Amino acid sequence: MHRTIPAPPAPGSPRTARRASRLTGAAAAVAAIVALTTLTGPGAHAAANPYERGPAPSVASIEAARGSYAVSQTTVSSLSVSDFGGGTIYYPTSTSDGTFGAVAVSPGYTGTQSSISWLGPRLASQGFVVFTIDTLTTLDQPDSRGRQLLAALDYLTQRSSVRTRVDSGRLGVIGHSMGGGGSLEAAKSRPSLQAAVPLTPWNLDKTWPEISTPTLIVGADGDTVAPVATHAEPFYTSLPSSLDRAYLELNGATHFTPNSSNTTIAKYTVSWLKRFIDDDTRYEQFLCPLPKPSLTIEEYRGNCPHTS
Repeated sequence: MHRTIPAPPAPGSPRTARRASRLTGAAAAVAAIVALTTLTGPGAHAAANPYERGPAPSVASIEAARGSYAVSQTTVSSLSVSDFGGGTIYYPTSTSDGTFGAVAVSPGYTGTQSSISWLGPRLASQGFVVFTIDTLTTLDQPDSRGRQLLAALDYLTQRSSVRTRVDSGRLGVIGHSMGGGGSLEAAKSRPSLQAAVPLTPWNLDKTWPEISTPTLIVGADGDTVAPVATHAEPFYTSLPSSLDRAYLELNGATHFTPNSSNTTIAKYTVSWLKRFIDDDTRYEQFLCPLPKPSLTIEEYRGNCPHTS
């Protein structure tokens, strides 16, 4: 059976004009959708900053006990490492957002990782890989704790089971007490670190002009172990004035306040890590203008706007 195929419309006929009009309209619609997606879709911020992780922040989100990411954890035995005492790695379970920045966290004198373990899932759920460590001995001094923090980061990025989830160029350190002093030591010896957060830090060295890592120092008004007048405050004032730096003094707090879940510590630690490890300027709003004194903040100092 033969089927007659109609001849195509002559150029310039009304039918040809309508078809051209439809194609032009369709192309314009596709272009508009692509443009709208580019401007407002999930990849919009990623195009400008590939390190942003998680939804746009709010006061509620940074004060929450958990962020937007589900978290898993894995244990690192002290028997499998030699330069620090092992620990626990907390990490977002999602792999759809690519790699994450990471921080190592040291406990203080006579403390174990259990004393700072609350920071693990809390920070990881905001989009970081967090390694809370034990030290080689509980009596290790700040310089040793600083070396151990760096060894833990090296293990995390090179040997750990989650190394493919970590961006080795976006790392930071946190520590409590002598561990806080250790975080200053780590930042001093490894300038490539993106952030440091010493919590009620203790160190015999009072001046840190060599540090080039953005540093948030957290002190406590009631600290009798490492009084702010002889530790946190001189540490802060000795940092280069050109550095992105901040000093948060907790109100109604003690040297051991960082050993249990604390919303104020978490709020500003998350904001600091996001701002400087992830280059996420969406968190600048929580750091600048400088937070005012409140029921939980005795004092907050820093440079605004940030330049890093």
